[in-house]
Amino acid sequence: MTAAPDKAFSVGTVSARSKLIAAILVTAYALVAVIPLVWILATGFKSPPDSISYPPKVLFQPTLEGYVNLFTSRTRQTPEYIKSLGPPKTWYDELARKRNMVISGPSRFKDRYLNSVIIGFGSTFLAVFLGTLAAYGFSRFKVPLKDDLLFFILSTRMMPPIAVAIPIFLMYREIGLSDTALGMILLYTAVNVSLSVWLLKGFVDEIPKEYEEAALVDGYSRLQAFVKTVLPQMRSGIAATSIFCLIFAWNEYAFALLLTSGQAQTAPPFIPTIIGEGGLDWPAVGAGTTLFLLPIVIFTVLLRNQLLRGITFGAVRK
Repeated sequence: MTAAPDKAFSVGTVSARSKLIAAILVTAYALVAVIPLVWILATGFKSPPDSISYPPKVLFQPTLEGYVNLFTSRTRQTPEYIKSLGPPKTWYDELARKRNMVISGPSRFKDRYLNSVIIGFGSTFLAVFLGTLAAYGFSRFKVPLKDDLLFFILSTRMMPPIAVAIPIFLMYREIGLSDTALGMILLYTAVNVSLSVWLLKGFVDEIPKEYEEAALVDGYSRLQAFVKTVLPQMRSGIAATSIFCLIFAWNEYAFALLLTSGQAQTAPPFIPTIIGEGGLDWPAVGAGTTLFLLPIVIFTVLLRNQLLRGITFGAVRK
C-alpha cells in the first residue's frame, strides 16, 4: 500500500503567491514614498518658469539657477547697467544676468544650515549620552518610585510643543538664551531625553547582568564594567536612538520659528522664506530642501545595519 505524500509544512513557510503580493505592495509603497522626494530633487534643477508651469513639466532643461539663488543674494538692474559691468566673471554671474539680476553677496542659507548641524547633532549627542546613563540606572539599580518616574519622563514627550512654547520663550528671554544655539540645544535635549531613556532602557534590560558581575569579580569598578561590557552591546540601540533623536531635532519647526530669528535660526524656518520674483523661488526652495535632506539620509545609511539590529533587538527570545 502506497503511503500518501506528506503535505505537512511549517507555519513559517510563505507561499510564492504571498511573496509576490508582498513584493507588489512594498514596491508600490516605495514608489509613493519616493515620488515626492524625486520631485523636490528635480525642482531644484528647474528654471523659475519651469517650476511653476502648468501642466507640470516632467522633461525640462536642467539648470543650476536654483542653487545659485539659494546661496546668493541678487538685485534687479537695468540692462544698461549690466552691460556697463563688462562680461561676467563666473558661471553663476552669467546665470544671474540672464534674468537681469546682479549678485550682491552671499545669502544666509549657509549660516542657517550650519546652525541646524550644530544644534541637531549637539542635542542628539547630549540626549543619547544622558539617556544612556539614566537608562542604565533605571535598569540596574533599585530606584524609588521607578515606574512613576519613568511615566513622568515619558509624559514630557506627550506634551504638544505649542503648549510650552510661550513659557519657554519668556524664560529664555529673561535668562538670555533666546536666539542662541546653546538654548536650542538644551531645549531639544530636554525634549529628546525622554525618548532616549525609554528606548535605551529596553536595550539595557536585554543585556544579561552576569557580564557586569563577572567584570566586578575581576576587579573592575562599576563604571569600568559598564563601559567594557554593557556599552559595546548597546551600540545598535544607541544608533537607533540617535537616528530618532536627530530626526526630531533636525526637522523641528515650531520652537525654531518662535525662539530664533537671526543668529541661531535653523534651516526649517528659513527655507520657506526664500523669496523670488512674484513669490517663492521654488527652484531655490527645492535646492535647499534637497541639501537639507542629505545629512539625515547619509547618517541613516551609515548606521543602517546598527539601526536594523537595534529595532529588532530582543524580538527573538530563546
